Amino acid sequence: MSNIKVRFENTGIEMRKIVEYQEKVENIDKEIRKNASDSTEFLGWLNLPTSYDKEEFERIKKSASRIRSNSKVFVCIGIGGSYLGARAVIEALNNGFYNSDSNEPQIFYAGNNLSSTYIAEMIEAIGDRDVSINVISKSGTTTEPAIAFRIFREFLENKYGLEEARKRIYVTTDKEKGALKQLSNDEGYETFVVPDNVGGRYSVLTAVGLLPIAVAGINIDELMNGARIAQNKYIEPNLKYNECYQYAVTRNILYDEGKEIEILANYNPKLHYFVEWWKQLFGESEGKEEKGIFPVGVDFTTDLHSMGQYIQQGQRNLMETVINVVNPEVDIEIKPDEDNLDGMNFVAGKTVDYVCKKAMEGTIEAHVNGGVPNIIIDMEKLDAATIGNLIYFFELACAMSGKILGVNPFNQPGVEEYKKNMFRLLGKPGYEI
Repeated sequence: MSNIKVRFENTGIEMRKIVEYQEKVENIDKEIRKNASDSTEFLGWLNLPTSYDKEEFERIKKSASRIRSNSKVFVCIGIGGSYLGARAVIEALNNGFYNSDSNEPQIFYAGNNLSSTYIAEMIEAIGDRDVSINVISKSGTTTEPAIAFRIFREFLENKYGLEEARKRIYVTTDKEKGALKQLSNDEGYETFVVPDNVGGRYSVLTAVGLLPIAVAGINIDELMNGARIAQNKYIEPNLKYNECYQYAVTRNILYDEGKEIEILANYNPKLHYFVEWWKQLFGESEGKEEKGIFPVGVDFTTDLHSMGQYIQQGQRNLMETVINVVNPEVDIEIKPDEDNLDGMNFVAGKTVDYVCKKAMEGTIEAHVNGGVPNIIIDMEKLDAATIGNLIYFFELACAMSGKILGVNPFNQPGVEEYKKNMFRLLGKPGYEI
């Protein structure tokens, strides 16, 4: 099982206050489920765990197996939702320390910035190792990944020649149109589909995320199974039983009480990029019309020694959600030391995770007493099924929360503003003053 439990006892919000939203939640739930099959509503993720393209899914697994057999490096080229979901899952579930003796391909990420140094150092790190790439872009014209793809396509063609390079380029793009689709048709690249009705930040359980995740050796059947468990679990809109909708309502109640910033905290560094994915999901979905809870992330206990002071005693416009992995994959017992010069023998015989849990409990208590309401999300363990469950939990909660807030959680009109200025400054035709 991939159990997730949400605890609200440290929010100061009673259940009777949450259930006052019952009618509104039911109406929103009815609306999004009714529109799930409408390709213009970007709700294709809602039923994805049970209605995904099974043929493409099997093709993803076959391509991943081929890449794993012939490549020591895999470069995932994309930005925003085109790479964050995959990276979140991969870094949560795989060993974060590179082992040169491992047969696993090393996963690199390109096209998520415009740093020439970053690209040059990546190419240097690849060295003479065999490499395949996956470029992910619905249009094929997004600046960062388009530039990176130009560079890495040339790199592959110089390294392998045109024919072999074509076999090592995998494209995830629009089903029928766009620059990347046209190029893929011309060159014969293996292609996968960015669904029309799934926005980038909701796309991790499509080919967008699944191919890189599978290349990393993660069981995507289990990932989808965990999401399917969540889909079934949160189908009932009754607020007495639906913890996903309880979370959406609670954060809106706290927002109305002046808690304008939500901190997502984790106590496991493997979840750093999961928090980054969550930040995009909620920030891009809710930050509109001068509304929205500002999402920030912290890695505890690390950030208790940097951001901890502000959280404890800064402006009281904060709420906090904590992801707690109940059972660690491995644990380490702390041994006694005869000299005890560090004074740490009081934890001898205990485990590192036990100490971490007490740090978490003490921090939550301090923050709540300091005026920071706290929600705790307990994950039974950190595995593919539980991560799939948590992904779906947050996607559904984000949709509900945005609708309660009164914005469209599936568009991002503000993202285009910086692009217009950048294109004008670069002299792109059609963007002159």
